[in-house]
Formats: sequence, C-alpha cells, structure tokens
Amino acid sequence: MGVSQAVGSKGMRRLMVAFFCSGFAALLCQIIWQRMLGIFAGSDTVSAALVVGAFLTGLGIGSMLGAKVADRLSPSQALTWFALCELGVALCALLSKPFLYDWLAMGMAGRVDSQLAVFGLCFVGLAIPTTLMGASLPLLSRAVASSLDTVAERISLLYGLNTLGAGLGALLGGFFIVGRTGFVGALGLAACLDLLAGVLALSLRRGLRRAEAGRSFSRVAADTGEAQPVSGRRPEPFGGLKLWCLLVFLSGYVIVALEIVWLRLLGTAGQYHAYLFPTVLGIFLIADGFGMAVAARMVRRMHDPRPAFFITQGAGFVLAIVLIGWLWLALPYPPINGILPSGFSVITPDQMLPRFLVALVIVGPPAFLIGMTFPFVQRAVQQDLSDVGARVGWVQLANIAGNAAGSVFTGLVTLHVLGTAGTLKLLAALTLALLLGWLWRGGRGRWPEMALAAGAAAALFIPDNGTFWRQVHRPTPGTFDLWSEDRSGVTYFRGYPGHQVDGAGDFVIQGFTQGSVPFTPMHILLGSIGPLVHPHPKEVLLIGVGSGGTPWGALTSPKTEDVRGIELVKPVLLTLEKLAAARPDGPVAALLADPRIHFIYADGRQILARDSRRYDVIEADAVLPQTSHSGLLYSDEFMRQVRARLKPGGIFVQWAPSGRVVQTFMNVFPYGVMVDPVNILIGSNEPIRLDENRLLDQVRSPGVMNHMRRGNSGITLEQATKALSGDHIHWNPSTPRSGSVLTDLFPRDEFFLNHPVVPVSAASLKAKPR
Repeated sequence: MGVSQAVGSKGMRRLMVAFFCSGFAALLCQIIWQRMLGIFAGSDTVSAALVVGAFLTGLGIGSMLGAKVADRLSPSQALTWFALCELGVALCALLSKPFLYDWLAMGMAGRVDSQLAVFGLCFVGLAIPTTLMGASLPLLSRAVASSLDTVAERISLLYGLNTLGAGLGALLGGFFIVGRTGFVGALGLAACLDLLAGVLALSLRRGLRRAEAGRSFSRVAADTGEAQPVSGRRPEPFGGLKLWCLLVFLSGYVIVALEIVWLRLLGTAGQYHAYLFPTVLGIFLIADGFGMAVAARMVRRMHDPRPAFFITQGAGFVLAIVLIGWLWLALPYPPINGILPSGFSVITPDQMLPRFLVALVIVGPPAFLIGMTFPFVQRAVQQDLSDVGARVGWVQLANIAGNAAGSVFTGLVTLHVLGTAGTLKLLAALTLALLLGWLWRGGRGRWPEMALAAGAAAALFIPDNGTFWRQVHRPTPGTFDLWSEDRSGVTYFRGYPGHQVDGAGDFVIQGFTQGSVPFTPMHILLGSIGPLVHPHPKEVLLIGVGSGGTPWGALTSPKTEDVRGIELVKPVLLTLEKLAAARPDGPVAALLADPRIHFIYADGRQILARDSRRYDVIEADAVLPQTSHSGLLYSDEFMRQVRARLKPGGIFVQWAPSGRVVQTFMNVFPYGVMVDPVNILIGSNEPIRLDENRLLDQVRSPGVMNHMRRGNSGITLEQATKALSGDHIHWNPSTPRSGSVLTDLFPRDEFFLNHPVVPVSAASLKAKPR
C-alpha cells in the first residue's frame, strides 16, 4: 500500500468535512471583507472591481505557491501545511475587524485617491488570508493522491464539497448569520469553522507519519511503487497542461461573466436588496458543487474526458441563454409579473421565496453543468502522480485568472461599452469559438457539439440593449420612455399613458421606483426643508440625486448659491440629461439649467472622507432601507462623517424610514427635530431654531410656492403647510437616548428578513419612554 493510501475512506470523510467547513468559512469571510473594504475603496463599480481583483490576486498567488511546493512535500507534510493554512485564515478572520475595518476602512478613508494605491492597500489587507486559501487545494490534493485511477475523483469530490460549503456559506451567511449576528459575529463563526478544519486535518497526521516511518521520501512514485515513464516527457493523451489551463481560463471567464449578468438581470427585474447577491452566489456555488460531485463519480470510467468537457461547457452556456430568454419573455405575464413586479417600491418578506425560486431556475441548471467540467479537466491533466499538486495548482490558478478576468473585464468594460445584451453576445462568441475549435481539432461529426455550436450562434442574435431593458421594465405600449446603462447600473424612465407631451413618468433606478417626474411632493419637501430652516443656506450637499426631486427642493431658497449632488449610479445622471433634452420645457430641464446645480458621479461617503469642504446644509436623498448597501447611508459612522462636514450652525436632513434610523440619528446629533408627519429628521451640532410659524410663512411666500409648483404643479399650499404642521419632536444633549443603533458592521434595517423595518411616527416615539 502506498503511503498516501493511509488516507483511507474514513480519513477521506474527515477531510471532506474539513474542506466543506473551509469553503463555508471562506465565503463568509469574502462577503464581509468585500463589504468592509468597500467602505474604504468606495461602493462604485470600479472600486468594487478593485476589491474583487485584490481578493482573486491573493487566491492566484496562493495557487501558484501551492503548485510550486506541494509535490516537494510528503503527504503528512502537505496535510500539516494545509492545516496551518486553515489556522492562519482563522486568525486573519479574528483580526479582520481591527485591521480591515478600524485601520483600513475607517483610518485610511479619504487619504488615498489613486486607484492603484487603493488596489495595493486592498491587496495588502487580503494578501495573507487569500494566499493561504489559494494554497489549500494543491496541498490537500497532494495529501490524498494515491492512485491515478482515483486521483481525479478524490480531488473533484473534495473541491466539490468545498464549493458546496461555500454556497451554503453564502446562503446561510447572507440570509441568517450576518443578519442575526452582524459582520463581526459572522467572522467569529468563520474562524471557528477554519479552526475545526485545521484540527480535523491534523488528526490524520499521525497515521500518515506512521505509514511513512522507515521510508526515505523523495517523490510520490517512490512511495506508491507505481511505474513512471522512462523518458522525460510525460504522456499527455488528452492535450498538454497549457492547453487545459487556457480552456479552464475561458470556462472561468464565462461562468463569472454569466454570474454578473444574472445579478444585473434579477436585480433590475426584481430589485437589488441585501439578499440578492448571497442568493445568486449561493445557488451558483451549490449547483456548481453538485455538478462536480456528480461528474467526479463518472471520471474513473471515462476513457476520453474531452467530449464531456466541451459538451457540459457548451450546454451550460446555451442553457443559461435559454433560461434568461425564458425569463425575459415571461416577465410581462403571470405568474412571473407578480413575482417580479417592475419598479415595485418596497420588497416584503413574503415575496422572497418566489424570487429565490426564480433565481434557482435561472442560475442552478447552467451552474450545475459548468461545474461538471472540473472533474473532466482533472481526468485529462492528471497523468502522473509525481506532480498532482502542481497540476491542481496550475489549473486552479487558470480558473482564478479566468474568474478575475470575467469579473473585472465584464464589470468594468463590457457592461460599460456593450451593455448586458452585448455582453451576452460576447460570451456567445467565446463559447462558439470554443466549440468550433474542438469540432475542428477532434470532434468533427459529433452531433451534440454541433447542436450546441448552433445554439451559441443563435445567441448572437439576442435583441439590442434598448429592446432588452424595455421588456424588463414593461412600459405601457406607445408611452414615452428612456433608459441608460453602464457599469454602475441601469436606470429607466417609464412614461405614464397619455403623457407623451409633458414627459410625466416613473424613475426606476436599479429595480426600485425612486421617484417620478413631475417630482413627488415628498422629495421636494425633503430637499427644501433644510434651506428653509437654515438662515443662510449658501452651500448645500446632496447625497443622492434620484429623479431630481430632492435637488429641485434644495434650490427653493434664493439664498442658496451652490448645490452639489453626489450620485453613485451614473445612468441616473445620463437619463436626466436625456429627459431634459427630450422635454426642454419640463422640470428636469429647468433643474439642469439652474447654474447653482452641480452633479457628480461618485460615492458620497468617499466625498465626505476626502473633501475637507464644509456645508451649511447636507441632505440625504430618500433611500429605502431594504435596498442593498443602504445601511451605509443610515449608519452611525456615516452620520458622524456628515456631522464633521457641517459648518458652525450647519444642519443635516434625512428621511426617517424606521425607529432604528431615528435612534441612530439622535445618538449622533446632540440637537435635532423630527418633522411630523413627513418623518424628516433635522440634526445639528448646535441648537436648531425651528420656528414653525416662520417656516410656514416661507412656504406660503410666492417665490417658494411657485418654485415648488414648477417641480410639480399639483402641489397645493394646503398640502405643503399640512406636511410641515405636525407634532414635531425636539431633542437636545440632555434628552435620554435608547434603542438599537445602526452601524456599518450591523446594518439591521438592510437585513429586513432578520430585523423587520417598522415605520416610525412622532406619536409612537412620544409614547416610548426614553
């Protein structure tokens, strides 16, 4: 019996549990690390790509190092180093909060402008744990390699279970763990799982060392007794390692690009919320892992794995296109139009299961098929036990490189230049080239591959982006509409029936109806109350532009000289420009023509961190707390950033969608008012002189009322005064504070399944003892 055969069936089961736990912990860490570093780098797509690139670079370096060293170790040594890698990741998880969040995200915020420097610091923050993660598979593969007959099956089973663990980590982490424990608690759980993985691996070390005792170790062949080829050239009947690495790179590129398209389509059709990314990622990884597990049982009986690889790769992409096309065509009809209602404002818990099932249908089957390719690749490249670890490492490196290229190039380039439909056409062209290359080299006359090539070719005729997004947003036929798309998102203006001339309609941003034109009275009031309350509102900063209603309100006071609006989704600004050009007499054209308005595409928190400029009034546009990443605009840390950018006597204005937002606001600002019944919060470092009679007199003045009516002719004086004449709540430093506070690391409202968002009113707050 070979030395590595000491890892028998019981030992394999133990390692399978260990690698499952490792995958679960890795995805928990990845989700949280990306969120933490997003605060430092920014929440825009470029910064997000830099964080993902840094993460994948570390994994790639780990794979490369694992490929270099794994086969120089004995099985027991490889197993020991695998365990040490897991223990190292556990330690890094525990240190994440003080290092990645306290020092990097908060301490270095605003100090770095260069994108290269941002990437470098993100890489430094992730280098150690991701390198250890990347090295784990080559090391573990070396430890379990015992026979060429079983090596591909063993490696594929281990990696499949690791991927299944990662998928469950994404789903359970995103839906339950993070929402219940917060990011720091979830990192503690991840550390425990990595510790368990390391301990399980170390428990097999003694048995391996005993089997190695009395033998001098040099190469695997010396221990197993299996014959090696006499010549220096290893047999490669199915193609060289470099060729397979190229194929794996393309496969990795396609699947990650598809994942990004799935996320954009499901997010735009069914809204971006905190659970969407874990849903798509979790389903993808679980299906991918099941595909590996199924194919792992097939490879031992497989003579030539090449046809299986090309068939599953091609079928996965073609099936993805078919399912995307089915959803696209089904969106206007029951039951899909009820599950994914276009532009629906507030998502509720009862809608989550049907939306999860739609994602399962769209993502699961293609991911399962493409996941099957990994065992087939291992069957093709593993022809010599002396370099099992190296070949696993190089193939994994190629896959990670493809994932990185798919993530960065799709997220930054193809969605920006080609749009979603164009990106799918590019993936169709790559898949077609892959299949035609195989048919030309060795698969001529094979009808499955020929049929799949025909399917990939048909995908080249996907409708253009305008047609694609028009179907997703479902405007009434014959109405006026506009759309914009780039790497940062999708915005759609959907005109009302019978309003082709005046251009009235809904403004849908990232799947949410975020306002309308004419502007909603609520947005106008939210924007106007700060400049009306402040005695000298010369400089105003807006976090979020939306449909333009809040910026329009910010122009209410003639004393205002400069209004600076920061918008994270650039198509919002592009669509406003298109609407202004199409309807030059409308309120949007009047907004953009005002010389006091300056809109900037950027991350609001990054602007607050980098810019030392101070403002008389800062206002946050109304954002639904159920929206993905909304917690970053309702957190204690964000409000303290705002507070630091107020001039003496300056005020901050924000909508109060929940009691937790109010408690957080009160915790940050020593002086404040909640304006009832519109639930608008006003906070300051100094006492706020809110004279209700003076405020109402200003609203009644012809200049103010005329300005509001230019934004929405339906606003009446009675409506405006009633909205500002409620039972306001005032507080000062001596007012008791209590209740849950929202933070960057525990954004409870964003995870609305775990912490229901309860609307707040002045009456309910007064009824609570504080």
